[in-house]
Amino acid sequence: MMNTKLNATIICTFLLLAVSVGCQGSKDRDVKPVTEEPPAEDVSLQKNLPFKFGAAISPGLMKSRAAYRDVVTKEFNSITTENAMKMSFIHPSANTYNWADADYLVDFAAQNGKRLHGHTLNWYKNVPAWVASFQGDSTAWEALLKTHIQTIVSRYKGRVASWDVVNEAFEENGKYRNSIWIQKLGEDYIARCFQYAHEADPQALLFYNDYGHEYGPTKRTAILNLVTGLKNRGIPIHGIGMQMHTRVNRSDADLAKAIETAAATGLLVHISELDIAVNPDNDKNMVWTAALASQQALKYKSIVKAYNAIPKAQQFGITTWNVSDADSWIPGQYDRPDWPLPFDANYERKPAYQGILDGVK
Repeated sequence: MMNTKLNATIICTFLLLAVSVGCQGSKDRDVKPVTEEPPAEDVSLQKNLPFKFGAAISPGLMKSRAAYRDVVTKEFNSITTENAMKMSFIHPSANTYNWADADYLVDFAAQNGKRLHGHTLNWYKNVPAWVASFQGDSTAWEALLKTHIQTIVSRYKGRVASWDVVNEAFEENGKYRNSIWIQKLGEDYIARCFQYAHEADPQALLFYNDYGHEYGPTKRTAILNLVTGLKNRGIPIHGIGMQMHTRVNRSDADLAKAIETAAATGLLVHISELDIAVNPDNDKNMVWTAALASQQALKYKSIVKAYNAIPKAQQFGITTWNVSDADSWIPGQYDRPDWPLPFDANYERKPAYQGILDGVK
């Protein structure tokens, strides 16, 4: 009887040990890296994309809307000055510079570890009245242009990483716009703008910025010829800005072709003013639907995928033109409802946001 009890005890003990070891082994086998989506609170565009992602920013909205500022702080690692550095805002009269808004954005970028992209040193629009009525010969006009550029670039030397030096110099037909700068200084004023900016800050990256690359070859070829010509002449140009104000019905092939040909220049490529309109036909009665949201998300994904395919060394980044649908220029400009950005009017993420993330998967 004693032996039987002893044997039973030994057997039970052995079985318990076996079960224990087996469970432990199973536990050890389960301790492996698990591939899964990070928690939503850890996801952001700046954390989850392999290149810089930014937005053009309004200092007024930064100061007045907490949700706006929160999104900028959390989501972006690059910011562009939306209007604060355009000529009529920053240089409203010959001897007056308004630095407050530009200083605010430059300081915010520095304090929050974000790259600052300056927009824009020269544009055919937004010319202040004192320039439009300026009287002087070509030497005086040259001095005006040089002084404007170098005063601004010098102030922010080492703090603004990059500049849109010249903006939108071409018409849709590929011809130079008959701007006041062309009239007074000729076509090669563009090259001199780059030289003046480089003299003021030799470390800053300098871009030519324009829209319409994806429309077709006419304007795109003119832009590419300009930047390639400047590069071949040794003019200090480092990048090409593709505004990419586009629409859901623009073909993926057109968008990819635009990005690929920009990269073929060997310059840095910046998708600089991205938004995707869903109401290009100006339907005044359009309402936001899940179908539109899905269509827009796929287009964001397509653009990001094409951009992610160019050489990494040329990926300067992608920038949307402002932050949310509430801040977009499109509804006011075209007097229509539209929802072109990755955040809705309440600063919540739309399906377009996931489309951006999906573009690099």
